[in-house]
Amino acid sequence: MIDSLKHLPPGFIMMLGALLLPMLGRRLSAAAALVLSLLSLGLFCAMPAGEFGQLELFGNQLNLVRIDRLSFIFGLIFHLAAVIASIYALHVQDTKQHIAAMIYAGGAIAAACAGDFVTLFVFWELTALSSVVLVWATGTERSYRSGMRYLIVQVLSGVLLLSGALLQLNETGSLAFVHLAGDATSVLELSTGAKLILLAFGIKAAFPLLHNWLQDAYPEATATGTVFLSAFTTKLAIYSLARGFAGVEELIYIGCAMTLFPIVFAVIENDLRRVLAYSLNNQLGFMVVGIGIGTPLAINGAAVHAFCHIIYKALLFMSMGAVLHRVGTTKATELGGLHKSMPWTTGFCLIGAGSISGFPLLSGFISKSMIITAAGQEHLFWVWIVLLIASAGVMEHSGIKIPFFAFFAHDSGKRVKEAPLNMLIAMGLAAAMCIGLGIFYPLLYSLLPTEPMAMHHGHEEPYKPYTAAHVITMLQLLMFAVLAFVVLMTTKLYPSEVRATNLDTDWFYRKPLPWVLGSIGAAIGWFDKKVRAEFIDCGKSFIGRLADGFGEKGLMGGTWATNAMAFWAAMLLGIFLLIYYS
Repeated sequence: MIDSLKHLPPGFIMMLGALLLPMLGRRLSAAAALVLSLLSLGLFCAMPAGEFGQLELFGNQLNLVRIDRLSFIFGLIFHLAAVIASIYALHVQDTKQHIAAMIYAGGAIAAACAGDFVTLFVFWELTALSSVVLVWATGTERSYRSGMRYLIVQVLSGVLLLSGALLQLNETGSLAFVHLAGDATSVLELSTGAKLILLAFGIKAAFPLLHNWLQDAYPEATATGTVFLSAFTTKLAIYSLARGFAGVEELIYIGCAMTLFPIVFAVIENDLRRVLAYSLNNQLGFMVVGIGIGTPLAINGAAVHAFCHIIYKALLFMSMGAVLHRVGTTKATELGGLHKSMPWTTGFCLIGAGSISGFPLLSGFISKSMIITAAGQEHLFWVWIVLLIASAGVMEHSGIKIPFFAFFAHDSGKRVKEAPLNMLIAMGLAAAMCIGLGIFYPLLYSLLPTEPMAMHHGHEEPYKPYTAAHVITMLQLLMFAVLAFVVLMTTKLYPSEVRATNLDTDWFYRKPLPWVLGSIGAAIGWFDKKVRAEFIDCGKSFIGRLADGFGEKGLMGGTWATNAMAFWAAMLLGIFLLIYYS
């Protein structure tokens, strides 16, 4: 059976099974989605390494399936995320959400195992079309508008990917999804096709100025939909960058910008799910830096950080989803004191907050430190400093702000039930993984593309996260962040939570762009009206002249004398004979 299924893209069972869910009804579709995720996970783990499913398209060979160490670790974590998110969504009786989630997760898994650009493009676009349903499922006008903006950006990314792939085919004669940079270390040295593909990946990875779709759409999705969204789209882009553009220097600086700019916006944001969306940008920045550095240690760091990030970010989104499910809001100004009625959710949220902050013995520590070490090993001093600052910043906005304002701070007086059992089980599994990965990290390291090595005393040795220098440095940063938060709160200098929607670069397309487009539309309408009026006037005048000439009293419409008609008939006959015999 495995031998016959290995030619099909991993995740295909999830996508195919999703089409059968409507037959099961609303009650069983949620359980069936979980079964599909588990079945797909088992089949994926049993698949051998190699390239399978070769097809020929217009004389070019396509590889539908490529399983190597890089695609395996991403395929594995995508499956685990689908299982956890499916458990979290067991209480949802909305078949269309389960269908969309299974197609979305299956498409992301298949894309991560694609061996050519055509296969990658098909599943790249499939993830966009299916994931937007999770945004629209909220059923509000706000979610519909956010979903439309999200869909436009995601489809644009796919168009750029396909355009770049066609140029790459013209330039190299191959559609294989391989390392596109070659010996190039700069974007300027890349081919035109590779540049377009990099831009497509950058949109999906939420590069600075291309990132607003993330903060716009994710908080508008359903409580369960956001958990799925947080796991797949951006991490598929991280995988693609690692596959195609490792070692491109500009990615280092793009990643540094990604780690820093979300800190300010996350601090002043009132919606805690938007805070998590900004912190997602921050964590993606660490991965992009690792890919830009491009050494084996850095690439391993990006891969392991993506693995850990999917789990602890899902845990944080699940905790806020539980709050949204019970309270109806995730606005910091309307929350507080929920630890009294939601103690389990509070505890799980604290574990996720500690993991994203990089506390020792939790998953974030064993992944983030690898990237920071890779930067130091390559003597990138200022990059190393930026990553340390960003580590302290994420502690403030995700490690402290999320649990503090949601479950502690002022008592909002809200007394609600604890999260549903299936939500608690999903959060418990994610929390256990955060702890387990932090302690039993060699198991995860054994799955990395190459054995993680670091320079010690002039020679390479296996990377060890729990050294005195790593632990002390991280604890100092975290304690400094805690101290800064306490001082700012006691001195009332911490930005107040305000009931407002904060805009960053999306201000340009939310405010002036509609005005510009409206003005252009008005100008076109005015011009069209003027041209239409002139055209109608000219038409009326022409028709009037025709009426005058061909009317009963006109030259052509009146009755002619017999001799005049005979004369003109003879003239026409003569002209015809001259033309015929000339």
